[in-house]
Parts: sequence; C-alpha cells; structure tokens
Amino acid sequence: MSKEFKLPVLAENVDKVTVTKLFVAVGDEVAMDQPVLEIETDKAAAEVPSTVSGTVTEIRAREGAPLRVGDVVLVVKDNGAAAPAKAPAKKEEPAKTAKPAPAPARTVPPVAAAAPKAVAAPAPASAPVAAEPETVETESVEETEAPVRRPAGSPVAASPSVRRLAREIGVDISEVPGSGPQGRISLDDVKAYSRRVNTDVRGASAGMVAVSVPLPDFGRWGETERIAMNSVRRRTAENMSGSWTTVPHVTQFDKVDITELERMRKQYGKRVEAAGGKLTATAIIVKVLAAALKKFPQFNASIDMANNEIIYKRFYNIGVAVDTDRGLLVPVIHNVDQKNITEIAVELNGLAERARERKSKLEEMQGGTFTVSNLGGIGGTAFTPIVNPPEVAILGISRASVEPKFVDGAFVPRTMLPLALSYDHRVIDGADGARFLRWVIEMLEQPFLLFLEA
Repeated sequence: MSKEFKLPVLAENVDKVTVTKLFVAVGDEVAMDQPVLEIETDKAAAEVPSTVSGTVTEIRAREGAPLRVGDVVLVVKDNGAAAPAKAPAKKEEPAKTAKPAPAPARTVPPVAAAAPKAVAAPAPASAPVAAEPETVETESVEETEAPVRRPAGSPVAASPSVRRLAREIGVDISEVPGSGPQGRISLDDVKAYSRRVNTDVRGASAGMVAVSVPLPDFGRWGETERIAMNSVRRRTAENMSGSWTTVPHVTQFDKVDITELERMRKQYGKRVEAAGGKLTATAIIVKVLAAALKKFPQFNASIDMANNEIIYKRFYNIGVAVDTDRGLLVPVIHNVDQKNITEIAVELNGLAERARERKSKLEEMQGGTFTVSNLGGIGGTAFTPIVNPPEVAILGISRASVEPKFVDGAFVPRTMLPLALSYDHRVIDGADGARFLRWVIEMLEQPFLLFLEA
C-alpha cells in the first residue's frame, strides 16, 4: 500500500516554502520522524521530518522549487513495519532505530470545569520540551461537535501529536476550542484556530494591495527591469502594511548620554569577547529593556480587539532586527530577564550570524514581546520604527555622536545616542511612553540605579 507524505503546517503564517535540500532518494527506506528535506521560509531554514515510513517510490519535491502546505513531498510503499531510520545525507551519524508502533488511543475522561485561577506565565519558548509518545487520533466525523471553549483553568484534552503541532506553529493549546467529545482538540482544530487568528492582519495586508495606486508605463521614459520580491521582502511588505493600517502609531524621540557607558563598554569588551560575544550598545540596552518591561507591563503586552482584552505577558523575549542580504529578519532572545549582559551578547552574536547565513531555526524567530532596531552602524540621526504586531512597541537606535552638553556651568563634549520609541496608542498613552523612555535613559546613564530600582 502506498502512502503520501505532504508538507505539514510548519509555523504561524507560513504556507509556502522553498526546498533547499533533499535527504532521500527513490528506493531509500524512511522512518517516522526522519528528516527527509530541508526547507527555507521567509524567516528561517528547517529540516522537515517524515510522518510516514516505508520505501520511497516517488519524490515530487525538487530542490530550489517552491512547495505549499499540503503539497505531496514524496510517496512511499508501506513495508508493513516501521523502517529503520536513515541518517540525513549531510550528517555522518549512525542510523536511528525505528520507533515502536503507536500505542492504542487513550480514553480521555470528560473535562471537568475548574474554578478560574490566575493566569500562569507561559513556559519559556526556549525551554526544552520533553518528548511525548504518539497516540492515534480517534475522533470520527460522527463524534465531531461544534468547537467548545473551555472555562479558564480547565484541563486541555489533546493528544501528544496535537500538542506538538500547536507548539511548532506557536499556538497556545489552551486557547484552541475543541470540536471533539467534551471539547477534545484535534489537529484540524489547531489549524483552524491558527488560520482564524491571522485573518485580520492578512486581510489588512490584502486591502493595502487592493487599493494601491495603478502604476504608469515607466517604459515610456526609459529602460526598466522587474525583479520578483524574495520571500523575506514580500512578507515584510505584507506585515508592515498590515501594521501601518491597523496600529495607531506614536513615536517619541529622546537622547541618552552614553559617555560613561562607552567607557565601561570598552573597558570590559575583552572579557565578553573571551566568552564568544561582542559587548555592543544593543546588548546592554536589551538587558535594560528587560527591567523596563517589568516596570511598565503595558509595553510587554498584546491587544485582542475581538474580545476587548489586553494580554499582559509574564515572559520577556526581545527581538533584534538584523540586516541580511535577503532583507530584514528579527531573531528573538528568549527570557532576557534571566540572562546577564555577557550571555545576551553571546546569544545575540550567534543569532545574527545564523540569520545572515540562512541558518536560523523557526523557534529563534518566534515569541518576541518587544523589538529593538539599531541603525547606528549605518548612520542617521533619527527614524520612526514601525511596530511589529502582535507586539505593541519597538525601540529604534540611531548613530551616536559627540555633542556639546551644558554641565556644571560649562559646555563639555558628551557622547549622545538618539532613541526613538514607537508604540500602539490603543494600549499605551503618551505619558506612559515618555516615562518608559526616560526610565530607560536614566538606567543607561546611571547603571547603578538598576540595582536600586529594577
């Protein structure tokens, strides 16, 4: 019997990828969860494991060609038992042993409503997740009911495979309405929920394209060339259009005196380099922002207009914009509040390198709660960064310069760093924006205050 392996949902908002490498050929034996191809999205590259086992009889994916979610990657002939895993071609490792046959489906007891309780902080996105045994999905068409939303604090009924899919595409399983008996969640429920929560932004982006001004025939005035957008540029255009049309932006500007900070940065730079990082102003500011987000929780939030709610996050993941040959990428440093500046500098250096080399992992590009964009290395005195939804704020950093500053009755040269804070005015008031920016500036000018106030 032949079985097809189709490209699964890989991450939120990702419906089209490019195949960069195939790890199997016709005639090879593949096992469940064995990587069979490498793909590249607009944000990262990743290996895709097989969900079928057997002998490969046909490969429909081609290196360098696009592939959409649901497209058939390969066809295998079922050998009646799980085939031993074959190590990917790019790795010299021993073959993996075959996984045991799936365990029989477990009977899930009715979900009892629990009394509402305080919302606990989600598990850190970077924390390792223990492997769970696979179970067979047993929901049938006859058993399927209208999706049921659980009361707050109620246990979630879902198999390990469903929970794994939710983790991989960045969906909070506790938020997904279940259509099975007693609200049990199926794979289709997770996919439907993921599509639904992204409809607004996609609709806004589509609206921008629909009402764009018709272009004239530029060829009347001279030679032109049309080049198709790459996936990063296309997604950036869609997301920024959606943000600009749905988020009421406010941008506030200020300058921070980093004269003393620069002295200390140069003094201790070698120590951080020995650890494998680079002590940059960005790394220091990221650490200060972690403390600022705790003091001003409205900046570490998201807005849910459909339910008229503001979601305050108890985790602190800061994205840092990286300039690459494909466009702007935003890898995320997770749990910044739990790391020192040296650890942040080392991780930031690794994230930036992988982004430029197209080796970023999908989980490194997800889960951000605040973003930093530093153009100081290029130049400029100020700019207005655009909020990256579902976040509500972003900090822009321009190039520092030596300026005269009036201190103790005289003008003295000081190194001044321009900052620009953009935020969603539906969540953050102007006075809060000013307080946030001034607090960050005070901590950078007088780092000892972090020990007193943060």
